Amino acid sequence: MGVALTRAAQWTTAGFGAGTLELTPLNESLLKDIVKFVESFGTKYPQEAEFVFKESLQWPTTLEPSEFESGYVVSGTTVKSEENSKDGEPLLFLSGSDIKVSSFGQLSRLLHFAKDKKLKETQACLEANRDPIMKILGAAAQGIVEKEDDDLTAIRFLDKMKKDENYENNLKTKISLLLQQLDMNLLDSSLKNISLETRLSPASIKNDVDLLKRFSGEGEQTVLESINYTSDFEFANGCRAPPWRQMQGEICYLTVKPHDCDFIYLTCSTAGVFVNGGIESDTEEINYERCSDIYKDLVTILREKSAKFSENISKQQHSFFGTKKKEKKKKRPPLIEASEEIPNLPQTSTASQKSPSVKRRMVRKLEPSLKWTASVAPQEKQDSIKESQEEKSLPTTTERSKSLISSTSSGRSHSLTRKTSVKIEDLISESSSESEEEDEQPDHRQEGQTDLPSEYWQIQKLVKYLKGGNQTATVIALCSMRDFNLSQETCQLAIRDVGGLEVLINLLETDDVKCKIGSLKILKEISHNPQIRRTIVDLGGLPIMVDILDSPDKNLKCLAAETIANVAKFKRARRTVRQNGGIKKLVELLDYAQSKTDLGHHPNMYEIKDVEVARCGALALWSCSKSHSNKEAIRKAGGIPRLARLLKSPHQNMLIPVVGTLQECASEEHYRAAIKAERIIESLVKNLSSENEVLQEHCAMAIYQCAEDEETRDLVRQHGGLKPLASLLNNTDNKKRLAAVTGAIWKCAISKENVTKFREFKTIETLVGLLTNQPEEVLVNVVGALGECCQEPENRAIIRKCGGIQPLVNLLVGTNQALLVNVTKAVGACAAEPESMTIIDRLDGVRLLWSLLKNPHPDVKASAAWALCPCIENAKDAGEMVRSFVGGLELVVNLLKSENKEVLASVCAAITNIAKDQENLAVITDHGVVPLLSKLANTNNDKLRRHLAEAISRCCMWGRNRIAFGEHKAVAPLVRYLKSQDTDVHRATAQALYQLSEDANNCITMHENGAVKLLLDMVGSPDEVLQEAAAGCIANIRRLALATEKARYS
Repeated sequence: MGVALTRAAQWTTAGFGAGTLELTPLNESLLKDIVKFVESFGTKYPQEAEFVFKESLQWPTTLEPSEFESGYVVSGTTVKSEENSKDGEPLLFLSGSDIKVSSFGQLSRLLHFAKDKKLKETQACLEANRDPIMKILGAAAQGIVEKEDDDLTAIRFLDKMKKDENYENNLKTKISLLLQQLDMNLLDSSLKNISLETRLSPASIKNDVDLLKRFSGEGEQTVLESINYTSDFEFANGCRAPPWRQMQGEICYLTVKPHDCDFIYLTCSTAGVFVNGGIESDTEEINYERCSDIYKDLVTILREKSAKFSENISKQQHSFFGTKKKEKKKKRPPLIEASEEIPNLPQTSTASQKSPSVKRRMVRKLEPSLKWTASVAPQEKQDSIKESQEEKSLPTTTERSKSLISSTSSGRSHSLTRKTSVKIEDLISESSSESEEEDEQPDHRQEGQTDLPSEYWQIQKLVKYLKGGNQTATVIALCSMRDFNLSQETCQLAIRDVGGLEVLINLLETDDVKCKIGSLKILKEISHNPQIRRTIVDLGGLPIMVDILDSPDKNLKCLAAETIANVAKFKRARRTVRQNGGIKKLVELLDYAQSKTDLGHHPNMYEIKDVEVARCGALALWSCSKSHSNKEAIRKAGGIPRLARLLKSPHQNMLIPVVGTLQECASEEHYRAAIKAERIIESLVKNLSSENEVLQEHCAMAIYQCAEDEETRDLVRQHGGLKPLASLLNNTDNKKRLAAVTGAIWKCAISKENVTKFREFKTIETLVGLLTNQPEEVLVNVVGALGECCQEPENRAIIRKCGGIQPLVNLLVGTNQALLVNVTKAVGACAAEPESMTIIDRLDGVRLLWSLLKNPHPDVKASAAWALCPCIENAKDAGEMVRSFVGGLELVVNLLKSENKEVLASVCAAITNIAKDQENLAVITDHGVVPLLSKLANTNNDKLRRHLAEAISRCCMWGRNRIAFGEHKAVAPLVRYLKSQDTDVHRATAQALYQLSEDANNCITMHENGAVKLLLDMVGSPDEVLQEAAAGCIANIRRLALATEKARYS
């Protein structure tokens, strides 16, 4: 096993931290073979299975204490095996999420308990113990396993076994030979897999993508409409995947648009190419999960996914694959030639010092991108080449002033060096929540356009003057460039394609304020484009803008902050701002409007400029606050008191970014506490009555975030915030505002006092009217609010009278997870009223709820099971209704195998109601409900304990179920429930023990586990049900004791 792990297994080659096993077919095959060997070890070699390892195997596990069965002592979050070593140490010890195992027998049993998590546990064990043979046998016996090709070694060990009479040494030798045999089998298996496997490299992927791009575009003869990388940034090793994904063997991610289907999102890895989960709409991040088989290359997977691609690639097979062969034969041009085309840069900036993305821009600096040249007329191409050649011959530094020369050239090389030297280290130091790479959509520009607009060539000429002109010419060129429509994508990408961004960022490090202002004004406009944002970050523009925030010029502060606000739309940019001290500087900008927020007189020009500085600072903080680390940085920099003061400003354009920042930050608990302390809720409520719809939307969203806390919900009511929220429901045209308002109402409705107010304002009737013809983001909040209101009987009657039952039942057929969770809760609450239950049953609502038990999302399953409880309780003929669902009872029983505690608790509650009918109880008994319930008994979750005890109590009322629970060792764990602090758990447990005590063996088990003393304390409880159950259980135990005494003396 040691040789196979070292030579055959495919480990990640990360430059930092411990390597992990890649997710490849080869590794999966090796893991399955190891699992098979260990599982059968205990039965095939019982003596060897008892051998105690020299050193325990230790690794982080996902197993729960409740998953261990007989033979183990479970105490809280720890599990100890009853088998111990000679030193008295347990052979298996689980503490929290760490587990130690010291014998093959315990490893075999652990894999038995792991069930469908066997491969995951084995992988975790091997990753944490890179040399397991050393730990199992020790250094002395390791040699036989490593020398797998030395047959004489095995013979010598066999001779030694005959001479050596030491039992332990012989046992160790046998295990060594068994492990050597396993190693040989693993190596043979890996050779077979490797012979069928083709490993991909970044270079081969890049060649395939470039080649496919040349054969893509508009027209029926092209193989694809487009193929693009999701990230423009390329690491030194040629990969475009973030470092933490490169550890899994992933190279890059592609967005492919075939002619005959929607976008396909692909992951290219060293093991092959597969379909990933795509770019999620809510977070705009890549879902890395594999959603298809792994294919050997790009062409193979695209043939499989697109019939049109397969057809067109077959037509162009000769030219496509012929070109591919020629590409391989071509020699790669030296990158050092790029420096010859850029006379502005100092000669010391060699190609080896530049990042890959900068190199690519240098090579094509004076030429339009390939996407444009594909459709340029021949004459225009010649003109373009001519202009490019003229530009190379222009003087670049002779006409510039000394300050412009020194600051531009040195600043440019400094920014490049800073970027390349810090990039990887910054990525490594970040947490997982902050280390995601680009989370924006890739460039999907249309290819093959008929002509280039004239603006493209005019901008190219202006960039030429920016590079080669003096200060005056530079300012004039900047002003001329601003005359173009910079909001147009053609102009934005023209600046990028001809190297204008590099020049604009260079100008930010000059000493000329006019050049800085002109450059920032252009960058502010074009940075709305996602591709421009990423390029600015790649070129090291953000640290320079952060430095400009210290400038005494207020115009520069405003422009720099506003540009940062535009650029910091993705995580890498936000991280860069924080790491360069930008958060603290942006928070300090808020002080500029500190004394101008509540002035009664008309502000002068200087005061207006101060307010603008603060507004731009708040705007940048709003963009940066989407990051957890940045939220913490804002809080530590003193941002909350400053934002609270700005909320009193009469300037609405100031209030929007301020409230937006607070809205983002309010997702953190300590922020919500600070918001209450600074009395910000009062200001948010006040601004709900503003005439600005955007401000209303963000105030409502901030209340939605803060209203998770009961004290905040009370503050909203006390400051009169419920009425404006209710009145805003009447305007349904603005869907974003409507979603925010309904969300705030939902969270506020968690408090009963607020629900009473909403009933006075006729809010419930309005919410029922919003159950139809609304987007899902609105429906989720509307149904959530109704679900909270339905907890009161009076409100359930209002919903029924307003005709709200039918639209609620209709929503049960949706697919949105959050919506389904809220709908099931609302329908379940309505089912508590008999009249509403009749309507639900008539609309086939119970069947729809039952079908949601098959939903893949645990939250939906749990919510559906909770909703079924009142439905079964209040249905007229509940037993017959439940039996009418074909396979319904078997489905419920099988859900007891779930690993989700909420699902288990809800299913136990449903079983409690189902078991009230004797026929249904008989059916679920046949489906094996008793052993499944018994298996759950070792749990520390009080919610699950309560409903599990109730289910056991009900199930005891059929046949020999009482005896069966005792046989499956469910009684002793139940006794421990009596030590819980929850009185509901006490009541349910006492009832279960009372039913179980009807069997003599169960009484003995209870007595042995100290149940009598605990039950005696509960006989004096004010809860009559608990009293009666505890007394009944003690009486049964006492009767058995008396009968035993009588039998002994008679």
